[in-house]
Amino acid sequence: MRRRIMGWGAMAALLAIGPSAAAQDNVGFQQFLQSIRARAISEGVRPQTFDAVAPTLTFNPRVVELDRQQPEASPNATIPAFAPYKARHVDAARINRGRAAYARARPKLERIERETGVPEEIMVAIWGHETNYGSYTGDFDLPRSLASLAYEGRRRELFTGEFIATLKMIDRGVPRDRLKGSWAGAFGYPQFLPSVYLRLARDGDGDGRADIWSNEADTLASIANYFVNAGWRAGQPWGFAVTVPGGFSRADMRSRTLSPRCPRVHERHSRWRTMAEWRALGIVPQGRGWPADSVLASLIEPDGPGRTAYLLTGNYRVILDYNCSNFYALSVGLLADEVAR
Repeated sequence: MRRRIMGWGAMAALLAIGPSAAAQDNVGFQQFLQSIRARAISEGVRPQTFDAVAPTLTFNPRVVELDRQQPEASPNATIPAFAPYKARHVDAARINRGRAAYARARPKLERIERETGVPEEIMVAIWGHETNYGSYTGDFDLPRSLASLAYEGRRRELFTGEFIATLKMIDRGVPRDRLKGSWAGAFGYPQFLPSVYLRLARDGDGDGRADIWSNEADTLASIANYFVNAGWRAGQPWGFAVTVPGGFSRADMRSRTLSPRCPRVHERHSRWRTMAEWRALGIVPQGRGWPADSVLASLIEPDGPGRTAYLLTGNYRVILDYNCSNFYALSVGLLADEVAR
C-alpha cells in the first residue's frame, strides 16, 4: 500500500494556520504567570524565586481535564449509598496497616495527644485515609499543576494563591524536587495544600524542619495541629453508631440552619440535641455507652431509615473541615475506632 505524500500546497496551507493549540496555550500561560508576578512579590515571594521557576513551567492540560471531571454540587445529584464507600475505605487491609502504624508510632502519638488533645487514632486514620499511611502521595509537579489550574480560570483565585504558596515554600528552603503531589496540589503524607503547609505544618521531632513527606513525627504533629486549629475538643468522641427506633419522627429533627460551607453535606445532619435528649427519644448506641448528657450531637442516616445511623458531635465537624464529605468524615472516624480497638 502506497503512502500518500502531502503536496506543497497542502503543507503551505497547514503552516498558514499558525502555531498549534498547545503552543498558543503556553504563550498565554506564560503571559498569565507574568501578570501575577507583582502579586507574588507583594505577598513575600523573592523575585529571584519567581523568575527562576515561572519560565520553566508549561501548561498541563491533564490537570484541567481532571478538575473538570469533578462532580459539581448540584441539588439534583443523587447521593450514593455509604455502605460501599465504607467497605472500600474501612477494609481489613487498611485497618491492619493502621494498627501496625499505630503500634510503631505509639511513643510519638502519646506525646502529641498529651500536647494537643487530638486522639492518637484520629491522627493515624487521617494519615491512612489520605495516603494509605504514606504509600502514595502523588507525582504531579505542584507548581506546574497549580499554575495550570489558575490559568484555566474556573477556580483562579484559589489556585493562584496556592501557586504563590508553593513559591513561598521554596523560599523557606523546601527543595524544588520535593514539590510533588496530587493533580489538585495536595502533597505529603497528610495531603496538605501549600497554604495549609505554611500555616499549620509542625516539627514533631525537634530537628527544626516540618517534613511531612517522609517523617512520621512531623506528619502526625501537623495533622494534630490542623485539628486543634479547626476547634477539636479534647475528651469528646467524633460520634458513634446508633439504632433509631421505629416511628421516629424525622420531620421534627430537620435542621433549620443553612451552612455557608458545603451546604449539601450539612443539610443531611439533623438539628442539634443533647445526648440526654437523644436518649429520651429512644436512640440506642451500638456497642458503647453514652457520653456526658450535656454533649451536643446531630443525627445522620447515611443509608436512610432502617440502616445504621450515627450521632455526630462538634468534633465530626472538625473532620469535615479537613475534607467536607460525610462519607470521608464517617470513614475517618470509623477507621480510627478500628485502629484503636
